[in-house]
Amino acid sequence: MLDIKFVRENKEKVKENIKKKFQDEKLPLVDEVVELDEKIRKLKVDGDNLRKERNNISDEIGVLFKNKQVEEANTKKQQVVDINNKLTDIEKEEAKLKEKLQEKMMVIPQMIDDSVPIGKDDSENVEIEKFGEPFVPDYEIPYHADICEDLGGLDKESSGRTSGNGFYYLIGDIARLHEAVIAYARDFMISKGFTYCIPPFMIRSDVVTGVMSFAEMENMMYKIENEDLYLIGTSEHSMIGKFKGQLIDEKELPIAMTSYSPCFRKEVGAHGLEERGLYRVHQFEKQEMVVLCKPEEAMEWYNKMWSYTVEFFRSMDIAVRTLECCSGDLADLKVKSCDVEAWSPRQQKYFEVGSCSTLGDAQARRLGIRMKTENGNMFVATLNNTVIASPRAIIAIIEQHYQSDGSINIPKVLQPYMGGMEKIEKKLN
Repeated sequence: MLDIKFVRENKEKVKENIKKKFQDEKLPLVDEVVELDEKIRKLKVDGDNLRKERNNISDEIGVLFKNKQVEEANTKKQQVVDINNKLTDIEKEEAKLKEKLQEKMMVIPQMIDDSVPIGKDDSENVEIEKFGEPFVPDYEIPYHADICEDLGGLDKESSGRTSGNGFYYLIGDIARLHEAVIAYARDFMISKGFTYCIPPFMIRSDVVTGVMSFAEMENMMYKIENEDLYLIGTSEHSMIGKFKGQLIDEKELPIAMTSYSPCFRKEVGAHGLEERGLYRVHQFEKQEMVVLCKPEEAMEWYNKMWSYTVEFFRSMDIAVRTLECCSGDLADLKVKSCDVEAWSPRQQKYFEVGSCSTLGDAQARRLGIRMKTENGNMFVATLNNTVIASPRAIIAIIEQHYQSDGSINIPKVLQPYMGGMEKIEKKLN
């Protein structure tokens, strides 16, 4: 959410930013919020003037009673009553207009960074850099779900009976591989100086609306019936919410945390082949990184964070690339974002395995997260980035380490987490 003072003083810049995001339907909001802000400020002035008048009259009443001018004092008291009634009306109107202003401000997108490429949707995202060789072996690589099933590691038929589409049972060595990569991701981020955290897996609605836009909330979140609670779609939601309403001493910044959680997403719509695989599911597990820092340090942290994800995947000998998200593909709270994509030798293209974003003070402003400085309190900057989202990381490992005999080589960094196992092979009956 933008600062209303910024909108007031930079109307055309805000409108130009909306155009860059191809959301022209939101252009009228800028004039509407400026008009509402003007009315609110006028009401505040009127209210302040009335309070000042009331204080002066109250002083006069004291003098009149002291001088035994009771009748005139009672007249003045009635004036105070009238002023109080006017103030009540003003305060009600002010509260009503502030609520309207807040609703509209929540919909106006964050100002994007000047470096963000302009484009309508994800088809216009821009490749930044490749890391590792995107090879294609001289033997066929089956669909990842078929590989897992052949190795006795996946059962979607049973999960269809218990839970429906978009769920799965991981079994045996594939389940163990899943846990190994999660554990390795945890230790990898701890080695980078991040504090490990396991957050709540449900959050209240005021936290949800603080960390994401209404459109994202509607498309992603599962609500708990008859409770003001939502299942998290990523641990970033809980981790940023942890600081809701807090005043942090600037000496405590930056705060860098890495968090584990299961994640739950609606994933609305049909997705063809991906419905029976592990790419697009309603339930998965994730290792996330979250940073709160001074606004001027945000871009430095942004570049550091996505590079950690690249380093993590390269340590498992997985070829990846980074992709700059264009303006039309940025969620409304984001200043800048890039995806990390892993190479799929089966599809001979890259697929998303993580996303890194800097959100400026958008989330902090919504949630009231400030830092205390010598020059007063100001909002912090927040950033988030995926270390891994499993099972997408599992797909990358399976495809890039699949062997012609149907086995999967386990990356060396994961072998200690699997009891020294070097390969996943089909079990002989």
